[in-house]
Amino acid sequence: MTDDVAPKTVPSGIPQVEAVTHPPEPETSEVLIITGMSGAGRSRAAMVLEDLDWYVVDNLPPKMLVPLVDMMTRAGSAITRVGAVVDVRGREFFNDLTEVLARFRKRGIPYRILFVDSSDEVLVRRFEQVRRPHPLQGEGRILDGIGIERQLLSAMRDRADVLIDTSELNVHDLAREVRRSVAETGQAQETLRINVVSFGFKYGIPLDADHVVDMRFLSNPYWITELRHLTGRDAPVRDFVLARPGALEFIERYVDALEPVLSGYLNEEKRYVTIAIGCTGGKHRSVATSEEIAQRLRDRGHRVAVTARDLGKE
Repeated sequence: MTDDVAPKTVPSGIPQVEAVTHPPEPETSEVLIITGMSGAGRSRAAMVLEDLDWYVVDNLPPKMLVPLVDMMTRAGSAITRVGAVVDVRGREFFNDLTEVLARFRKRGIPYRILFVDSSDEVLVRRFEQVRRPHPLQGEGRILDGIGIERQLLSAMRDRADVLIDTSELNVHDLAREVRRSVAETGQAQETLRINVVSFGFKYGIPLDADHVVDMRFLSNPYWITELRHLTGRDAPVRDFVLARPGALEFIERYVDALEPVLSGYLNEEKRYVTIAIGCTGGKHRSVATSEEIAQRLRDRGHRVAVTARDLGKE
């Protein structure tokens, strides 16, 4: 073999997969800059993004955005969407934002600017209601601080991709506007997070329960020697519980009854709901039922987590 002939390392008939297989493309990162007038709803907008699984940082000096985005664009990073609240609280650091955005453009990092605004009259009223000074008013009036802030933000307002005027909006209306604006990027998900938790009544009802279901109308597997040491996650107990008269009928009707309730929660901007399923000790009936209800909700497209709060206490 001569030096200019490459050795044959792949047997005949076997395709050289490595030669033609390309590494997976990294998921596109997205940056949303949240800015605007103090009192107009920046914090509320940030909370809405957090509910949509964005990684949100508040009052971060603009220059810190660059290393933050660098971290999220690394291979294997689970963070692909960053929302950064940048405003005049950063004082002189706020002036760095224009330079940072120019660096993003040069590097091809997609970003959008969400600007929240409100009328001077409404802003004054909001500051007076919470009895806090405007961050820029100094020794002057609230209106003086608002005027200074408008001057500092005028250029950023002109550059905004999304402008939301909150003068006539309540917190729910603002949340809907933020979700709608993010939906333009194809990233918004109108989902409700449901936690189905089983519990034992003798240990108390979960404090965060939105709905409480009592499964003590079913026969208790505890009194069957072969099932006592098992839990509702074990097939013999699950089969026994679900075979009790009325068990499946109740579950089916309850899940049906939940549908308009869950839709109503979404309309009212409630994004989390806890359904507590109880029996005497939280070991058999409630556990088996909670697993079945959770699976039926998942089958209908809901996002559901299951927790057995009192399992193992006996």
